[in-house]
Amino acid sequence: MHSRYREAQAGILARAGESVIHPTLDRMRAAMDLLGHPQSNYRVIHVTGTNGKTSTARMIDGLLRERQLRVGRYTSPHLTSMRERIVIDGEPISEEAFVDLYADVLPYVRMVDEGSDVPMSFFEVLTVMAYAAFADAPVDVAVVEVGMGGTWDATNVVEADVAVVTPVSVDHTRYLSDTVEGIAEEKAGIIKPGSVAVLAQQTLPAAQTLLRRAAEVGAEVAREGLEFGVLHRDLAVGGQQIAVKGLRSGYDGIFLPMFGAHQASNAAVALAAVEAFAVPSDREEGLDPDLVRTAMAKASSPGRLEIVRTSPTVLVDSAHNPAGMTATVEAVRESFTFDRLVGVVAVLADKDVEGILEPLEPLLGEVVVTANSSPRAMPPRELREIAEEVFGADRVHLAARLDDAIDQAVTLAERDAQFGGAGVLVTGSVVTAGDATHLMKRE
Repeated sequence: MHSRYREAQAGILARAGESVIHPTLDRMRAAMDLLGHPQSNYRVIHVTGTNGKTSTARMIDGLLRERQLRVGRYTSPHLTSMRERIVIDGEPISEEAFVDLYADVLPYVRMVDEGSDVPMSFFEVLTVMAYAAFADAPVDVAVVEVGMGGTWDATNVVEADVAVVTPVSVDHTRYLSDTVEGIAEEKAGIIKPGSVAVLAQQTLPAAQTLLRRAAEVGAEVAREGLEFGVLHRDLAVGGQQIAVKGLRSGYDGIFLPMFGAHQASNAAVALAAVEAFAVPSDREEGLDPDLVRTAMAKASSPGRLEIVRTSPTVLVDSAHNPAGMTATVEAVRESFTFDRLVGVVAVLADKDVEGILEPLEPLLGEVVVTANSSPRAMPPRELREIAEEVFGADRVHLAARLDDAIDQAVTLAERDAQFGGAGVLVTGSVVTAGDATHLMKRE
């Protein structure tokens, strides 16, 4: 099976990558027509935003499964395996299922290719596969994360019951707008007539844009900080204890095994989304509090401030834009007490690199710059030049390979730290987080 799986992966990877954007849904609609509209066979919760999409989608999935629903989840990008993107019953589809699924949809994909000036992309093919897999399972509900933007994203051929928008900030400016308002307008495209728009805390320009779209299409709105939100949170061993005001009820005594205020907010958004999906608006009672506590206690988000090693502690985080990195830094400061923390940073060249590095400067004693496995990775020597402007030349080190960079960072962290006080933070990109996770867990 391994060779067939590799062949299927190679066929998908040979297509235009996720960064190649053609703003049209024509190819996706054509594929859905040929397949008999599999995306219409189940209810959908659609998730967009700039940061927190995957964590929120995973929490929504867990809450729905705790209610004994069969759930499909489609997220991107993946950390270590393409199969992670298509999840049914909480588990990535098997290699065998992936191969069979690809074989089933490929004739239809080729038909779309032949009828279009532009062949279907990597992301479009995987989205087709996900929608087909969920119909075949079949699932009761699909939790679908947007790949990029919203209006023209390949996932946006669904009519979702609930549209979730996590915090919107500036990212992907090569493909989207370079303003928060413009990006919010693109992301607002997943809010459909008759749906419920669950909005995380937003800046005023983003909130105004999203609310205008909801008003235009007649969608109900639930806003973090008004209709729902985090009431209280305390640090706890391995995470935090939170209380949440939901749309229908209050929930306290929730242990969330994840770090940072941003993850508490993601949990509140996920809870509100499931309430909007599952509980009629005329009912005063909400979800079963014990169900909520059980689901949240099982929550995880690999590659998001994930501890992949101890002695010294090695944290892996996928922050890849300034807003995401700011949230990561705040979470590290709040949840960990390092005597000495050294960073390992590898970024993609099309990102706001200086904006990613600046929040790290007061947190890290030193930083090792390197490259990840993406062909879009910034060369380490170029990254070093930018890092030296932010950190000063004496705090910046260079390693050509990620494994060497992690080894070097561990040595630097342990050099002057007290016993148990050394830490390493590997960050800068989802690809970096995935590469580091693969290296550390294999080790």
